[in-house]
Amino acid sequence: MYGKVEQDRSSYQSPSHGQASEESSCRFEVDCYLHWFFRKLLYTALNLALKLANYHSHTFRCQHAAEDVLSYVQAARDAGMEIFGASDHAALPDNRWPEVRMRFDELDAYIEAVQNAAQAVPQVQVLLGMECEYIPEFHHYYADDLLGTRQFSYLIGAGHYTPYHGEWINSFVELRTATHLRAYAQHLEEMMRTGLFAFIAHPDLFGAVQMSWTEEVAACSRDILAAAVDTGTPLEINGYGLRKVPVSGAEGPRPPYPWRPFWDLAAEYPVQVVCNSDCHHPRDVVAGIRENQELAASLGLALADLSHLQPIAVNAHG
Repeated sequence: MYGKVEQDRSSYQSPSHGQASEESSCRFEVDCYLHWFFRKLLYTALNLALKLANYHSHTFRCQHAAEDVLSYVQAARDAGMEIFGASDHAALPDNRWPEVRMRFDELDAYIEAVQNAAQAVPQVQVLLGMECEYIPEFHHYYADDLLGTRQFSYLIGAGHYTPYHGEWINSFVELRTATHLRAYAQHLEEMMRTGLFAFIAHPDLFGAVQMSWTEEVAACSRDILAAAVDTGTPLEINGYGLRKVPVSGAEGPRPPYPWRPFWDLAAEYPVQVVCNSDCHHPRDVVAGIRENQELAASLGLALADLSHLQPIAVNAHG
């Protein structure tokens, strides 16, 4: 794990003589800077070399997005995108939170729409996915039905809602206290430890309600980052927040997410990241991806390799 220069210096054993100590310290700072510079240069080159891809998208079925899968895949092709993941909000067997996701009886039509788009636009590798809240009683539904029988390419883990004292609170508006933040971090850690999810969406979404970077926010972030490292789960730098109404933070207007201090902290951990647009309209199929890749490169954050995810098999669900 690579930390900041100040952290490296704190563990550095300097010589006992003053002048030698000062010279060694200067050399060490130069070495650290060169290490950071070449690491940034390497990650920038690797990030730009990766195929243009978007693994986070939605359709009209979630009731807060427009159009169907085919329109998104056509837009992806026109933008030069090679990989497109359809990942609408998961249909749940009990149809909870029906105002922001497809109904369970729409699941087969969704799969068919993804297959039809893949067949109609062969220039793009189309993946079948869903963005999921982790609900323990639906573990087997995710693992055995979606990833198993229905052959989904991948699932995204997301904490739009956080379990708190036996209820579910809205993470975008209710993560106001230290106990709320701890519950959110614990929820994401539980999600990551299932091994079900290819990555975690917008882990820093608490920036929508937390206006200042406090010790409690930093502690929550460290817990999330440590769990991501421990489980090998990539974290998403999400482009949708760049298109949302800015929040009035303590240091002025900013996007609700990505929240820069979270990703500055992430640079102290060997995490891998995924940069997606989280598009809710075909015109936004690539929106925010390059900007967030540049952010990742500037911080020396490596992009996750998701090439193991398999595109939907045409006619597999026909």
